[in-house]
Amino acid sequence: MSDSDYVRNVCYVVSNELVKFSSLLPSNRNRSLLVHSLVKAFGLLDPSACNEKTCLHILRPTPAGHKDLLLYHTRDYLELVLKPNNEHFTHDSNRKAEFGLEEDCPPFAGLPEYVRLVAGATLAGLHHAQKSQASGFCYVADCILAILALKRVQLSSCQPPRKARIMYLDLDLHFSDAVSQAFSSSAHGSSAPQVLTLSIHYTAPGFFPPSKLAFLPNPEDALFDPFTLSLPLLRGASDATFARIWPCVERIKHAFQPDFLVIQCGVDGLAGDPNMIFNWSLNNSDGSLGWCIKRVCEEWRCPTLFLGGGGYNSANTSRAWTYLTSLALGRELSADAYIPEHPAFPTYAPSFTLDVPPGTMQDQNTDGYLAEVDTCFRRISDIIVERMSFTTE
Repeated sequence: MSDSDYVRNVCYVVSNELVKFSSLLPSNRNRSLLVHSLVKAFGLLDPSACNEKTCLHILRPTPAGHKDLLLYHTRDYLELVLKPNNEHFTHDSNRKAEFGLEEDCPPFAGLPEYVRLVAGATLAGLHHAQKSQASGFCYVADCILAILALKRVQLSSCQPPRKARIMYLDLDLHFSDAVSQAFSSSAHGSSAPQVLTLSIHYTAPGFFPPSKLAFLPNPEDALFDPFTLSLPLLRGASDATFARIWPCVERIKHAFQPDFLVIQCGVDGLAGDPNMIFNWSLNNSDGSLGWCIKRVCEEWRCPTLFLGGGGYNSANTSRAWTYLTSLALGRELSADAYIPEHPAFPTYAPSFTLDVPPGTMQDQNTDGYLAEVDTCFRRISDIIVERMSFTTE
């Protein structure tokens, strides 16, 4: 399709109920309200403001039913989290612990509605929730449920017809343990793998989540799975580092040739996040978060589901996801744009602008380490091309 024929269809999933119950999440109270309020304040939800090459559709999420959630989660776990109130948690600490409903994932008023709405919207990017346990601020595995739904798509236009291939790309500071584990064995023994996961993250002893899958893979290992990939970065990862590793990401994408992309846009790696691990900017230079997502929107030309994720400086998270929404719409906002007057305006002090600039943290990702990453992923892309060639023979 030529650029002159290309029309961008964008669906933005939101409802008052989704915002209300998502804003009750203990780890990020009112974050959802901040995000959607800022997106609206910038006029991004007005379909009439789109150019002739963009069609915007505002969709209300349909709450996920029990059957939908059982596609991944266990019946016992759902029985607990979907009960209409939290009274059953009060005197049963053992049951709460069994299903991970403690510490970072405490029960809260509105939890059943939250689980159903977030899964139905597949909007939150909750990449730590397990089949039978809440984990890492995540109560429902919406990323996994989205991929499972896309796996069922049959591409009748292909000859011969085949099921869709899905690439999951995770940009969160934390490793996508649940998603990677859910699909890590799907390619073994299969000549036509459907799902490839790639997580770019930080990992270190004692840093959540612990997983053997979180480290830089060894393509020569006999147990190596080229469709479950990790690209760990060291402290202080900056725009320059992301610019260096982004060709690795694009080589993997070109080798796998996905029909659909699912991108988890966690922003806890941005400068100013309380984690204080990475030094990524929103739109400061090549390699910034905005630069990466703009390349996806403008050059990858693949149906893409953008999800949220981590981000614990709520004002900066709101800035980032508003800016990414503008990129998806082809209506890029200026990083220097002033925050419009709206009820949450004071939250954006002292700059009152959209930008999330880098800090002064030293980037510990050396040329030597990044060269090792590049060599590793060049080999992986070759392996993927070889494996994928079997599906077309």
